[in-house]
Amino acid sequence: MKRFWKEVAVVDEGGGWGIALDGRPVRTPQRAPLAVASAALAEAIAAEWRDVGETIDPAHMPMTGLTNAAIDLATPDLIAFSAPIAAYAESDLLCYRDARDAALQAEQAAAWNPLLAWAEARYGIEFTLAQGVLPVDQPVTTIAALQDAVLAQDAWRITALTPMVTIGGSLVAGLALIENAFDAESLWSAVSLDDLYQERRWGADSDAQKARAAHKRDWDNAAQFLTLL
Repeated sequence: MKRFWKEVAVVDEGGGWGIALDGRPVRTPQRAPLAVASAALAEAIAAEWRDVGETIDPAHMPMTGLTNAAIDLATPDLIAFSAPIAAYAESDLLCYRDARDAALQAEQAAAWNPLLAWAEARYGIEFTLAQGVLPVDQPVTTIAALQDAVLAQDAWRITALTPMVTIGGSLVAGLALIENAFDAESLWSAVSLDDLYQERRWGADSDAQKARAAHKRDWDNAAQFLTLL
């Protein structure tokens, strides 16, 4: 779609904020009003629309995209939307340790054990660790508590959680960020530890680096979205 507007404004809608293009309200793909509770998020969305060139590129409008997802996808059926993310309680990355490389095992323990310890203390749970990639069953109470922690979030935070957990493979890391237990950069380092270790050992692969850079952008955008809510 080509740009058709000249002016972008944040509109006070009484209890919320909308975006107007030449006085006309922006709507989501499902035609719902694009309205947010946070003035800071509204300003960030408006800035994306102001920065549009001749044509709209959704890849350069992450705050708009996440907002659309929260309104159109998460809000109508939060349980169904959150189910794929809650399922990571059964197979969190942080519970799977390398079975052969002692140096990698040590790095995993140093980076991941504090996160698991936080979750155990925060939610009153215990984790079962595995050596290698074969699935290991987590305690039923652990799975239930982590899934409850997901459902305790609102649609907006679950929307931010979705790309982070999908990219990183760790529900614990995503919840730790939502609860401000760890900062986004240290959590990114934790979930990308294995890739970075292999890169240091065997050398860089350009395709892998490009993919990781794209994932990092998505991670950072989701983290920024959380700060603006």
